[in-house]
Amino acid sequence: MTSSVVKSSTANRRGAKRPGRPVVLLVPVPGDSVIHNMWAGTKLLVVFGISLLLTFYPGWVSIGLMSALVLVAARLAHIPRGALPSVPRWLWIVIAIGFITAALAGGTPEITIHGVEVGLGGALNFLRITALSILLLGLGAMVSWTTNIAEIGPAVATLGRPLRLLRIPVDEWAATLALALRAFPMLIDEFQVLYAARRLRPKQVVKGRKARRRQRWLEMIDLLAAAMTVTLRRGDEMGDAITARGGIGQLSAKPVRPKLADWVTIGLTLAASAAAVAIDTIFITSY
Repeated sequence: MTSSVVKSSTANRRGAKRPGRPVVLLVPVPGDSVIHNMWAGTKLLVVFGISLLLTFYPGWVSIGLMSALVLVAARLAHIPRGALPSVPRWLWIVIAIGFITAALAGGTPEITIHGVEVGLGGALNFLRITALSILLLGLGAMVSWTTNIAEIGPAVATLGRPLRLLRIPVDEWAATLALALRAFPMLIDEFQVLYAARRLRPKQVVKGRKARRRQRWLEMIDLLAAAMTVTLRRGDEMGDAITARGGIGQLSAKPVRPKLADWVTIGLTLAASAAAVAIDTIFITSY
């Protein structure tokens, strides 16, 4: 009897579906590393520079070199594999459909299989765009996993200091960005609690397709109204807290400057970018 119970529980554990890892945004991974201690402005400059490079030179060489930099940074920051979110099954299906559709377009290069010419241009372009998207997502994730939210606003204010000569309100923009980044995780938690509470309410059983559709619309309207109420309440509380602490000027006033590790990172990024551009323009173009 005991052995059968143990076998059934083991079978249930094997057959049970493991919950997927959710997407965690704007929450740094605990730890102390070179990447964690780096100035937030340096990370923003690196992300901007790599994005600018991939805009004008979205080749395989550029994608490969920048991906290597991101992987090295993740290794130095000790980012665990558990920080990566689970990819849902429907996304794999969408990617497969997109790959098949792009492969049907053909194009150079072409290969011959049993006397039939098959163009690989569309498939290679789809793979390149997919790799480029994953790289950009990885850049954003690295900033999110290794940077405290409170450091973004002062970094933006410092980087945008030359724009003050043009009468651009850099400090106000930095304070707005800092408030948005701080409020985003809090509002996500509020909306999750609100949605869970809504699901616990008993639903009215209605008959007919039109009545069920109307019920869904009413539930959506109620959720939006509740979300707006929660957002306004949180905004009012945050405004009172900011006023009590001295105003929005404190959000963008944090005297942090680049250190040796920041300059080394910028130099390595520039060197890798120059190498990618040189290989794309000189060697690959000539051949």
